[in-house]
Amino acid sequence: MTSEIRVTLTQFLIEARRHYPHATGEFNSLLLNVALVCKRIARKVAAGALHGAPGETRKKLDAVSNDMFIEGNNWGGNLAGMASEELAVPYQIPHCHPRGRYLLVFDPLDGSSNIDVNLSVGSIFSVLRAPDAARAVSEHDFLQPGVQQVAAGYAIYGPATMLVLSVGAGVHGFTLCPQMGEFMLTHPDLSIPPDTHEFAINASNSRFWEEPVKRYVNECMAGKTGRRGRDFNMRWIASMVAEAHRILMRGGVFLYPRDTKDAAMPGRVRLLYEANPIAFLVEQAGGRASTGRQPVMTVRPGALDQRTGLVFGSRNEVERIERYHHTAADDLPNPLFQERSLFRAPV
Repeated sequence: MTSEIRVTLTQFLIEARRHYPHATGEFNSLLLNVALVCKRIARKVAAGALHGAPGETRKKLDAVSNDMFIEGNNWGGNLAGMASEELAVPYQIPHCHPRGRYLLVFDPLDGSSNIDVNLSVGSIFSVLRAPDAARAVSEHDFLQPGVQQVAAGYAIYGPATMLVLSVGAGVHGFTLCPQMGEFMLTHPDLSIPPDTHEFAINASNSRFWEEPVKRYVNECMAGKTGRRGRDFNMRWIASMVAEAHRILMRGGVFLYPRDTKDAAMPGRVRLLYEANPIAFLVEQAGGRASTGRQPVMTVRPGALDQRTGLVFGSRNEVERIERYHHTAADDLPNPLFQERSLFRAPV
């Protein structure tokens, strides 16, 4: 019996590039640099508490991961600049290195609070075109709606390290082979089923939810005897990468909606660093990503750190949640805090 020959990330990108005869290879080089950084971060995460002194692991890994992204991508001549969740202003490519045609946006270590308890964390990234590669970048250069992304992906550092990537032609998963040190294509053409029986939400915020979210969760919790006529399971990992990965692997819907806890905030998920790249992947896999009121990738950012509400996953569930947001308040059923609700108000 012959063993299965797997395609490496490098081979995959070369094959994809052949469909674009005028491509220079700059784009592929950028993605391979990002993949190399993710390999390095995976080794640091795997060391866990061995990485530093007790109590310092999470803080150090956030900073170290950010440094790795910058040092691994500032020299290749592919980028005009970078923006990181860890930085207040865009990173300028040093004058000693050539500038390229792309912008890299990243969250170097998403879900870092999970490191202390040895749960999955990850890195999220997005690639945009630079408006003008000949000059220093400004914050405004990065404020592009998600529909203008040319690639997005994440690495998840779990029992196995995986890189999940889309260059605008579907979503593909690559698993890091420890023996070869290469990302190998193991999950081609990922697809999110349109229906699901799983949803993920932080129930501790239920008292702050808007009525459409209360309505949706209440219907799910009612199970077979309720309006939906079937039982649902509720999940919550507190890691955007882990939640997205589960949904890409088997479906589901994730909600981190806008709420009333801080009325001045349009949501809590970072639009550029988290929502847009995850939305790009989800929609490339046939799912849907929304603020609850509109597609996430149509939102025009106003600042690097702009927040948004986020709902993504199986298309039919996300569209249902959107319909509930567009329903007049007078037409909504009784709130979540009622008889037979998991979140019953005290009497």
